[in-house]
Amino acid sequence: MKEILGTSGLVLNEPLLWERGKKGRSGFSLPTADVPESPLPEALTGERPDIPDLAEVEVVRHYTRLSTWNYGLDTGLYPLGSCTMKYNPKTNERQAALPGFASAHPLLPSALCQGTLTLMAALERDLAEITGLPAVTLQPAAGAQGELTGMLIVHAYHRSRDRQRTRILIPSTAHGTNPASAALCGYTPVPVPLDSQGMVDPKSVAELMDEQTAGIMITNPNTLGLFEERIREISRIVHDKDGLVYGDGANMNAVMGIVRPGEIGVDILHLNLHKTFSTPHGGGGPGAGPVAVRADLARFLPVPRVVEKEGSYVLSDAFPESIGRVMAFQGHFAILVRAYSYIRTMGPEGLTQASRLAVLNANYLKERLKGVLQLAYDRPCMHECVFSDSLQQAHGITTLEMAKRLMDYGYHPPTIYFPLVVQGAIMIEPTETETKEDLDQFCEAIEAIVREAKEAPQSLKEAPAHCKVTRIDETKAARNLHLTG
Repeated sequence: MKEILGTSGLVLNEPLLWERGKKGRSGFSLPTADVPESPLPEALTGERPDIPDLAEVEVVRHYTRLSTWNYGLDTGLYPLGSCTMKYNPKTNERQAALPGFASAHPLLPSALCQGTLTLMAALERDLAEITGLPAVTLQPAAGAQGELTGMLIVHAYHRSRDRQRTRILIPSTAHGTNPASAALCGYTPVPVPLDSQGMVDPKSVAELMDEQTAGIMITNPNTLGLFEERIREISRIVHDKDGLVYGDGANMNAVMGIVRPGEIGVDILHLNLHKTFSTPHGGGGPGAGPVAVRADLARFLPVPRVVEKEGSYVLSDAFPESIGRVMAFQGHFAILVRAYSYIRTMGPEGLTQASRLAVLNANYLKERLKGVLQLAYDRPCMHECVFSDSLQQAHGITTLEMAKRLMDYGYHPPTIYFPLVVQGAIMIEPTETETKEDLDQFCEAIEAIVREAKEAPQSLKEAPAHCKVTRIDETKAARNLHLTG
């Protein structure tokens, strides 16, 4: 298919249900009563709620039309990738909806929820095997809370050694929540500069690592989409000063089944189940951010923990050095079910192949688009590649304007202006499920927009022209938030 996909301008506008309904319409038919009528007690009656009278077809069409305003993975390629959304196999939704899981009350005694506890114990074992770190907690609700949990464990570790430290090293290519998580635990974030290849230089770590530094928070692969090849040396430097290495595992989608962080010096690692393990993350959540640790740090994990006792599983608080509870009950359990379903469905070979294909797709995009867009670092990438708008600046076109125009071609924009170490950054992450044909169509759209930037720049400055909402004043919108139907 040679034609570049895009929108035709068809937008199904839709009024509020209250504006559409008419008195007397109904979307259902009650069966004939086989018992005598009996009026409700006066205490249960009152003013009729303001609910519109609607036929069934009106309700169906209303929500179908509203759905056309959204863009999702069932619509097309989503170049933000696993950082926000990767494909969620429908079988995972089926498992999460099983009545025994979906209807389980969090206050059930252990004897009445062995199925849920067994799944949690099995998921912990699987994540331990994948990460190479033997102890896992499933409590954290998302990656940022996983980071906070990890920093609390760092704090507990140094406290157990009758000392406290005040600093934490954070490279410029770490995820943005890392310094915030460290600061919440009382640490002063210390930036670590990059070398000319966009990597952490062990020499810089050695110069900054001292007896007041608790450890390092390192994202690997980093936010430039590059694998920190000298992670073993960095870990050794930190460990020589009795510091801990915290691994931000949000980008495990590139190395799952290939690299086990626990074997290359990482002591604590959080995982984003809503990224690597294919559970929904649209609209801000819910998510899940399990934390895996090396054996001697297990005593600090949050409680209660799932433990086996006399042939069954129970939740135990018998860990006196624990950092305590970080989430009500046991986290977002339905997300855990989906992740477990994904892992068991894929198996070890499938998980490894997913990583390989994610890296292959990203490198294909990198090679196809370099020269069209300015490539930040011209070297093999992992699951994402980072470009900039420097080639388009001569025509007065910015990253934001290219992203807006991409919407007219039928695509959700990629991540823009991140990572901050690249001016005008455009981060593209295709994930493993996109076909070559879909990647080619996306590249053709980018190429067409770059031509427009040179030949008809005004079309970018006014974009998007065919979406439900056209160009807005983003500064005003941020300061004067006004949501409309």
